[in-house]
Amino acid sequence: MVHSLLLVAALLADCIAAAPTSHVIHEARDPASVSSRWVQKGRVAPDALLPVRVGLTQSNLDRGEEMLLDVSDPDSPNYGKHWTSEQVTDFFKPSDESTAAVKSWLESSGFSDLSLSDNKAWIAFNAPASKVESLLHAEFYEFEDSVTKGKAPSTHAYSVPKEVQPHIDFITPGLKLLPPTKVKANTFGAARRAPSPPQYSNYGLSTCDEAVNPDCLAALYKIPKQTLTPNPANQLGLYESIFQRWDPTDLDLFFTNYTHGNIPNGTEPVNKAVDGGESETPHHFVSITNGGEIELDLDVAYPIVYPQKIYIYDEDDLHYQRVDIANLTTTFGFNDLLDALDGSYCTYSAYGETGNDPNLDPKYPDPEKHGGFNGTLECGVFKPPYVFSSSYGGQEVDVPIAYQARQCNEFMKLGLQGTSIFFASGDSGVADLPASEGGDSPTGCTGSNSNYTVFNPAWPNSCPYLTNVGATEVAPGATVGGSDAQPEVAVFFPAANPENIYSSGGGFSNIYPRPSYQQSAVEEYLTKHTPPYKSYSDLAKIVPNPAKVNVNELQGKTGGRYNSAGRGYPDVSCNGANATIVIHGEALLESGTSQATPIFASIINRIVEERLAAGKSSLGFLNPAFYKNASIFNDVVKGHNAGCGTNGFETATGWDPVSGLGTPDYPKMLAYFMSLPSGGWNSTSY
Repeated sequence: MVHSLLLVAALLADCIAAAPTSHVIHEARDPASVSSRWVQKGRVAPDALLPVRVGLTQSNLDRGEEMLLDVSDPDSPNYGKHWTSEQVTDFFKPSDESTAAVKSWLESSGFSDLSLSDNKAWIAFNAPASKVESLLHAEFYEFEDSVTKGKAPSTHAYSVPKEVQPHIDFITPGLKLLPPTKVKANTFGAARRAPSPPQYSNYGLSTCDEAVNPDCLAALYKIPKQTLTPNPANQLGLYESIFQRWDPTDLDLFFTNYTHGNIPNGTEPVNKAVDGGESETPHHFVSITNGGEIELDLDVAYPIVYPQKIYIYDEDDLHYQRVDIANLTTTFGFNDLLDALDGSYCTYSAYGETGNDPNLDPKYPDPEKHGGFNGTLECGVFKPPYVFSSSYGGQEVDVPIAYQARQCNEFMKLGLQGTSIFFASGDSGVADLPASEGGDSPTGCTGSNSNYTVFNPAWPNSCPYLTNVGATEVAPGATVGGSDAQPEVAVFFPAANPENIYSSGGGFSNIYPRPSYQQSAVEEYLTKHTPPYKSYSDLAKIVPNPAKVNVNELQGKTGGRYNSAGRGYPDVSCNGANATIVIHGEALLESGTSQATPIFASIINRIVEERLAAGKSSLGFLNPAFYKNASIFNDVVKGHNAGCGTNGFETATGWDPVSGLGTPDYPKMLAYFMSLPSGGWNSTSY
């Protein structure tokens, strides 16, 4: 460590001595920190043409949460006055001052043919390496990836004029050298199939503790039959990937046997193929599914939303959806989806990231000869739905901080435009899957190599601009429906391996601070129901790639197991145990927070339908309204979310990091949201 620090000090000293006093170091790294996969070769040839991109500092990123709350807080005079995509782009684009300052610097340094991106996020030009080195007071070397043999120019430090630095986010080619890595496929839920499933049976409410059918869900949350004519502007959006296929034959069997004939055969979702994604199995093929995720989503959602439509957003072509390909680059997910929903995101810059990461995201046109998508990366080709549900994700510690923070900002922008976004909170309690099941550590927890005991928060769940859904279950022998109905409990499926149980994901972020909308609720939990573990309260800094969360550094010497200063999740919960579905013509039971999430999203989709019918706006970001009105939920006060060899956190009265605020009470929720202002598009110029 001392040797490493000396190298950095020497490097910075050399750069400062070489640069005029008007220049300052903008980025620098310890050469020893470069991945061993990258081998530094000789200097880049002076006449080699470098494609330079200067990422401009974005405006108003620090005001994003303020603006989102302005249209999402039920007490705000601007509640429901959502923004257009053009307003969002204009508000967050770099200032004219930044554009002019950087352009003036480049032109005065002898660079011409400057190109400004459509969203004004960056300035591009090509120039010989010798001129770029002179401009940035840097030395560029050629680096070779020892695995793929790919080559890239890079430097260990570069400088910019002091007066220009505030206007620059980052410059490429620069410091970033992050080789593609093969990691586990990130998906939550739909992994726990009952060994003895029912075969087209269990109508009614008498066995909801054993097999949950549409009648059970309607009774649990008091959901009436849909009576409205569908609004063509309102569809439930479901995210899918990793070889998920829905089979029309399976859907028809489910509708015939479990919906009392209310949903006719032939009812099918609309496929929205993102960069060549495929989600339907043709009638003459056998269904290809990965645990039945997509058919679980459809079978629990359709009985709630029908006759509204469901849109399937299937991300990436078959080549990239394969989880066994070498150097898997569909590692973290959602960039391609966000590109397709918002064209400006394709070139949006933040925290040293612009557009898709060449080392972490799929490349289009796909170079794969068989099954590859030959089109260009899709940007802004789909209008975001009013309600969006995803059951996929990973862990905060696995994803570069800047990569996930940039996506978090985009979720905020979608909320500003009136989209409600739901993510499953995970199925391993306060942990990840253990190494034996594809996780990164023996226990599924994080921390030091010798002591994996720190709770492992999920991603993108920790982003404060999403609504996280945990899982509940009907307690054994409990009654559903009627005056003697008994409340649900937090889901818990024990396992032979104590590290591979199923319990509702929940905990506290190591990156994002506790947002204002949940401040009092989380504080009350930590004060009145203090967990029996030591905690820590430092948060990771949002810095450019390839930095990841260093839990040991945050934990310090406290020996803490969770971050008491972080954003708490889940926000809400729903039934996530023993859903009756049909796969390959067979009735099965599936469980997971990926069951709970589309159920909750479907309920909100129904309420959006009611608001639209009354001439009101969609709901957009829901958390501020939820936390101010906990009475619209059924409080869950029994259970815990085990993991890391512990019981995890315990449920409690009010919010808790197991069940959130609780499960929905549809009539109360509908009445409340129908009482809120009409909203409409915001015409205010900020």
